[in-house]
Amino acid sequence: MHDCNRVILRSPHRPIDRVVHPPGSKSLTNRALLAAALGHGRSEVSGILLADDTRHMLNCIEALGVRCLPDESRRKVRIEGGSGYFPNGEAELYCGNAGTVIRFLTAACAASIGDFLLDGDARMRERPIGDLVDGLRDLGAQIGYGMAEGYCPLRVQGRGLRGGRVILDRPVSSQFVSAMLMAAPLAADDVMIDVSRGLPSAPYVAMTLAVMDAFGVASIADTAGRYIVPAPQAYRAARYAVEPDASAASYFFAAAAITGGRVTVEGLGSRSVQGDMGFVGVLERMGCRVASEPDRTTVTGPPEGRLRGVDVDLNAMPDVAQTLAVLAAFSDGPTTIRNVANLRVKETDRLCALATELGRMGVSTEVTGDGISIRPGGPPRAAAIETYGDHRMAMSFALAGLRLDGVEIINPACVNKTFPGFFEEWARF
Repeated sequence: MHDCNRVILRSPHRPIDRVVHPPGSKSLTNRALLAAALGHGRSEVSGILLADDTRHMLNCIEALGVRCLPDESRRKVRIEGGSGYFPNGEAELYCGNAGTVIRFLTAACAASIGDFLLDGDARMRERPIGDLVDGLRDLGAQIGYGMAEGYCPLRVQGRGLRGGRVILDRPVSSQFVSAMLMAAPLAADDVMIDVSRGLPSAPYVAMTLAVMDAFGVASIADTAGRYIVPAPQAYRAARYAVEPDASAASYFFAAAAITGGRVTVEGLGSRSVQGDMGFVGVLERMGCRVASEPDRTTVTGPPEGRLRGVDVDLNAMPDVAQTLAVLAAFSDGPTTIRNVANLRVKETDRLCALATELGRMGVSTEVTGDGISIRPGGPPRAAAIETYGDHRMAMSFALAGLRLDGVEIINPACVNKTFPGFFEEWARF
C-alpha cells in the first residue's frame, strides 16, 4: 500500500535477484553544476540527478543569471558559464534543506561581485554554517547573518576573495572545505585550507577535487591535511558525466545482504570516485560476497541473510550509517558505528532518530556522543517508522520491509530530496 502520507511494505519472503541503475549522484551533480556555472563557455553535464536538492541548485544558479538548458528526459543540462562571476549582481537564493547548495553558493557568491541573500527552510536554519563563514572571512569575504549568529539566512556582499590561509579545526561538515575549494580558484592569490586537525567525510573532498580537475582547475592535496589551490585560475567548459549515486546504491547492496540474495548495480565499480562505495567492504565483513568490475558491482548476501555484527568507523562515509544500522538489527551479533558525530546536524539528528525508530521495532540501542551501538535480541517486529523528513531514514528502514510484513514508512515523499521514485523501484523487489 502506498499513498502520499505513508507506505506499508510487504516482504517478498525470498532472496532477491536484481540488476539496478540508481539515479545520478547528488554530490557529483551539484558540484558539476556549480563548476559549469563558473566556467568559461558552454558545458554539458549528463546523467544528472533530478531531485529536490539538485533542482534547488539549478534554480539558484539560474537566479544568479546563469543560462541553463535542461533536457530532463535525457537527464542532462547545458550551461552557459559566467566565466568566474554570476551575471546577476543581486539575487535572493532559496536553498531548501540542501546543504551542498547553501554552502557551495555562499562561497561562490563571496568570490563573485554583487549582493546576495541566501536562506533555507526551517531545518536549514538549525544547521550550523559558522565555520564556513569564518573561513571565508579569513579569505576576505564580507558575510553577515540575517538572524542568529552561525546560521542562515546569510547576506553576502560579493567583493571577491583575496586568498590566503584558512585553518578549519575539525569542521562539522566536509562541505565547508569543498565550498571553499570550489571558490578558491577565483581568489586574487593562492588559497591554502588547513584541516590537519581532522576532517569528516574526507572522500567527499577528494570528489570535489576530481570535479574541479575535470573543469580545468589544478589543486594540490598534501599528506599533512592541507589543500592548496593556486589562484587565480579559470574553470573551463567541459562535458561531464555524473556517476550513479553510491549512497543510493547502498540500499540495494544492503537488500542483497538482508535477504541472502544478489544485486548488481550498473555504473558503479572500482573506477568510482565516491567514497560511499566503501560500504561494500563493510558488507564483506558481515558475510557477503562482493564482485567489483570497473563499472559494475555485485553483492551476494549470506544464506538466509545471516549477517555478522561489525565494529566500524564510518567517518569517511556517514551517509551509509543508517543503512548499516537497519542491517545490524537483523544481524547475529552486536554492531557499533563510530566517529559519526556529524550525523547530529544532518536533515535530522540521525543518531537519535535511529535509536527511536529501532526501538519501535524492539531493537536495543545505545547512542554515544559520536556513534551508536545496535544489540539485536529477539527478532525485530514491524512498526510504523517516523522519518523526520529525512530521506535516508525512509530509504534505510525500507530494508526492514524486505524481512517483515507490515513495516510502515511515514511521509515517504521525503525521498524526493535525492531519489524520487525510490519506493516504485523498491516495489519491484
